[in-house]
Amino acid sequence: MLWKPILLALLAPTIHALLRFSCSQLVIERLDPLVNPGISQSPHLHQIIGGNAFNVSMDPAISPADQATCTTCTFSEDTSNYWTAVLFFRARNGTFKRVPIKGNSGFESSSGGMTVYYTPTIASTAAKVTAFKKGFRMIVGNPSYRTEAEAKQFRQLTYTCLQTITTRTGETLDFPKKPCPVGVMVNVRFPTCWDGVNLDSPDHMSHVAYPQSGTFETNGPCPATHPVKVPQLFYEVIWDTTKFNDKALWPEDGSQPFVWSFGDKTGYGNHGDYVFGWKGDALQKAMDSNCNINCPQLKTQSIATGNKCAQKQKVPENIDGWLTELPGGMMVQ
Repeated sequence: MLWKPILLALLAPTIHALLRFSCSQLVIERLDPLVNPGISQSPHLHQIIGGNAFNVSMDPAISPADQATCTTCTFSEDTSNYWTAVLFFRARNGTFKRVPIKGNSGFESSSGGMTVYYTPTIASTAAKVTAFKKGFRMIVGNPSYRTEAEAKQFRQLTYTCLQTITTRTGETLDFPKKPCPVGVMVNVRFPTCWDGVNLDSPDHMSHVAYPQSGTFETNGPCPATHPVKVPQLFYEVIWDTTKFNDKALWPEDGSQPFVWSFGDKTGYGNHGDYVFGWKGDALQKAMDSNCNINCPQLKTQSIATGNKCAQKQKVPENIDGWLTELPGGMMVQ
């Protein structure tokens, strides 16, 4: 895997070990086995990466690692599934166009997807984290949120208006309000404290928590209710908004034109989902080894091989071309 050394300082100045890897697109469709298990089409569209065990329902007693035959991730022992909503451009005439995804720095040949991070330790402490367990799953963010005050409940769900592919400053809680030269990067950082007991919870969030003060990166302590430190799981998704940078295409009032597939035009409803699916103790081994980007303790595959792992939509639906409404008929609000 390629890596540009300057990014380490830009991305995580206080961290001395992390996994950073590419996972290309598995499928884009309206499925959500966490929020809408068993429902053949969830209310809004998602983009999914990882193992090909992703399905309408995913029994927590059965690990994706036991069912997946391939993964889109460059660490081939990772058959987890990671997903977010999908970004759309809304034209002046009210029609919608799906915004494509492009590869991150060092992964330019990837066919979209995400960059995934697992951070095992903090530079200021020798304390290590406990890897997620079989059956573990979680969600961060809330698609119903539309205000800054609501969005602040999740400390690290942000947007970066990319001036270059290595821009890592100027994060905002809402959509950028001006054209971004290289695209819009969506940052999804999950809580890093676990109650140590429950692999999931009814809202898929209560079993995890943010540090009691500060953030994982600043070594904030975990609350007593969630004493177990787990890895900092972090997604970066780069949406190629550049083809829509002509302000003549934007609303006449100058407001930003992008909207999430669940109808959010503010950006405050940013959220992400995760189902753990690493094989055996591979993730714990990587965390204990303090792997720094590359990890000899893990098996890898080429981006080209990962790109070959794909699913067809289980319920075929038109998500390309100019659409008169968002998939599922989601209203913009």
